[in-house]
Amino acid sequence: MSAVQSVKVEISAVIGKSVIPMHQLLRMGRGAVVELDANQNDEVWLLANNRPVARGEIHIDGEKISISVTRTLPAFE
Repeated sequence: MSAVQSVKVEISAVIGKSVIPMHQLLRMGRGAVVELDANQNDEVWLLANNRPVARGEIHIDGEKISISVTRTLPAFE
C-alpha cells in the first residue's frame, strides 16, 4: 500500500445546527429528534478533518441519503 493510501481522512457533513440546554441533551435517548435550523433545499457543509472543503446538496432516494458536491472551497494556506 502506498503512503497516500494509508492516510486517513474523517469526512463530515453539517446539515444544520441547534442550540439545546445541557439538561435537555442529557435526558435525550436513542431515537430522539433534534430540530435543526436548516431547510430542505439548503446547502450542506462538507468537512475533511473538521475543516470546510466543499458545499453540497442532499439527495434522498427512499431510505438512502447521499450528498453531491456542488462547489469546492479554496484550500487553506
